[in-house]
Amino acid sequence: MRSNSKAVDYFQNGFNCSQSVFAAFGPRFGMAGEECLKAACAFGAGMGRMQGVCGAVTGAFMALGMKYGSSTEGEEWKKQLTYRQVQEFVRKFEILHGSIICRNLLGCDISTDEGLKFAKESGLFAIKCRKYVMDSVEILESMMNDDAAQAQLNPEGK
Repeated sequence: MRSNSKAVDYFQNGFNCSQSVFAAFGPRFGMAGEECLKAACAFGAGMGRMQGVCGAVTGAFMALGMKYGSSTEGEEWKKQLTYRQVQEFVRKFEILHGSIICRNLLGCDISTDEGLKFAKESGLFAIKCRKYVMDSVEILESMMNDDAAQAQLNPEGK
């Protein structure tokens, strides 16, 4: 199953945007789906429904970290590569949607009971958030299949 289909399936089955994106990619890096869902749970709705950075975006950041991130001392180049990849992801997402901030993307305040009710009744999650999940996955797929950035940033050939 393609990552986009997996992410949409997770989302349509009640998982949040961050969980849906990250769980679609985590198994590529040896993480069980359940681990991914737990790790990403707090990042939904702009981090705990505080409407900061969109959960679909933070889920993508976690996937980028799994692919490119550093885990050993002395891997400064991996940290820098990860930061560049995150910045490129944001650039691409913002071209499509104008922002990475959940509040701006939804156009309402879901941290309030009234705003949450409005978002649910208006279908914002089903329409807008689903689109953000799908677009995040598509951007990730294209970035992860292009390892030219890693070759350019790793002068030591590691």
